[in-house]
Amino acid sequence: MTIELVFIPSPGIGHLKPTVKLAKQLIDNDDRLSITVIIIPSRSDAGDVSAFSSTTTSHNRLRYESVSVQVQPQTARLEPTQLYIEKQKPQVREAVTRIVVDSNKLLAGFVVDMFCCSMIDIANEFNVPTYMLYTSNAAFLGITLHFQLMFDEKKYDVSDLDDLVNELDVPCVTRPYPVKCLPHVFTSKEWSPFFLAQARYFRKMKGILVNTVAELETHALKMFNNGDHHLLPRAYPVGPVLDFVNGDVEKDLEILRWLDKQPPKSVLFLCFGSMGGFTEEQTREIAVALDRSGHRFLWSLRRASPNIMMERPGDYTNLDEVLPEGFLNRTLDRGKVIGWAPQVAVLAKPAIGGFVTHCGWNSVLESLWFGVPMVPWPLYAEQKVNAFEIVEELGLGVEIQRYFKGDLLAGEMGIVTAEDIEKAVRCVMEEESDVRNRVKEIEEKCHVALMDGGSSQTALLKFIQDVVENVV
Repeated sequence: MTIELVFIPSPGIGHLKPTVKLAKQLIDNDDRLSITVIIIPSRSDAGDVSAFSSTTTSHNRLRYESVSVQVQPQTARLEPTQLYIEKQKPQVREAVTRIVVDSNKLLAGFVVDMFCCSMIDIANEFNVPTYMLYTSNAAFLGITLHFQLMFDEKKYDVSDLDDLVNELDVPCVTRPYPVKCLPHVFTSKEWSPFFLAQARYFRKMKGILVNTVAELETHALKMFNNGDHHLLPRAYPVGPVLDFVNGDVEKDLEILRWLDKQPPKSVLFLCFGSMGGFTEEQTREIAVALDRSGHRFLWSLRRASPNIMMERPGDYTNLDEVLPEGFLNRTLDRGKVIGWAPQVAVLAKPAIGGFVTHCGWNSVLESLWFGVPMVPWPLYAEQKVNAFEIVEELGLGVEIQRYFKGDLLAGEMGIVTAEDIEKAVRCVMEEESDVRNRVKEIEEKCHVALMDGGSSQTALLKFIQDVVENVV
């Protein structure tokens, strides 16, 4: 008997790659499974997803089916991902119908991305269960569900809290959560309704595959698997689900060779994801901090986008005009300022001793996988929650400051001073520190989790068992 699962990832490359990686892990673990990944192109059809689609090759038990969409004009303001996905239901329904008709396989269910939860309506039409792949962490998942519950029970609206409320008790973290650390997506009247609606869909799932490790988020996962927290779906911690293919690393061989010549754990790596860019003022503050710190560094620098909802950051055309006078000459022997960086290849180098990161969850997991302590610098989405968890809950990073002002999605970011940056840099690069030792412990646990008998491998097999039992 061949059992078919339909995977529906979000167009974002940070969601698509873990989804495909997990699909490969599932079919490698059970010969009965067959998976079709339905690829929804990006809204602008401008980059990563289209490129990814063109390089994927279907084979016997893992196939890719792209759906056609109406490309959004570059001049249009991008709508929330959930709305964009909602509009693709007819095309997805048609694709699933073809899968069912063209094969004699038994459709067992959908596995949808966290932004594609409305596809549960299509799964219901085919009378199969829907599971969710949550590409962020268990803590943020729990916080989202908790705030939705508080709103629906009319206890409080997190986007409309009284100024006197400084902290909130949330069951998935061990200490009160500071209101000043709430992400813009929760506090914004524009974005909050989408996340509340999304959380209501979460509760309808048959189960949730979480890209985390049981030993990393022990407390957060208790909220899901103790059986009494408002009947939440079962959580399967199957991470870290990581794709270590960097793309074209050949053009960055010079950087990698330079890293090979540096002493172990001596280089600070600064990289802020595809949406992370900085104004000239903030760029100079970072440069001053690196100059004063005296540490070696590799800095992936991008200029801030004038409108992040319409345009991604780009490279500075003349670094001498942006950086402090003489900076490049003074740091010539110990630092490099580059544009795009092959993040995984860099983090894998023994020379890397610290990572200043926007704290996207994939970046966090990559850093932990290679045993690199972090300096979180959250920019948008759930990253303030990630930073809180990494620093205050888990002790795996060093804070620059506790409260980061602004958010990229709000179009405004507060300036972080050179003094605060320098202090964090010196701390994270300290040898034999508590943070470095703690990260080393988690690195080992992440590797063990994916081995036979490890917690994530066991959770993956439990998921397969539950899928199979649901159809036999």
